Amino acid sequence: MEEQKYLTAEEVAKRYREEISVGTLRNWRAMRVGPAFVKIGKAVLYPIQELEEWDRKNLVTCRAPRSSGVANQDEP
Repeated sequence: MEEQKYLTAEEVAKRYREEISVGTLRNWRAMRVGPAFVKIGKAVLYPIQELEEWDRKNLVTCRAPRSSGVANQDEP
């Protein structure tokens, strides 16, 4: 059986370079938004696997820039 790894709210904040604060994580938990978490007693833990899935769900993909319609002068 594979052992699942967890991060505390403080570790999650560090993972996201403090762009998401511990307070924001607390608010998100209360509103049931944000990454999934496990609560055991007073301990709140975030499964790393769930954080990676949350990252994928929030990934913004960009499309290639459109051609300007101007032909390259080096082309025949």
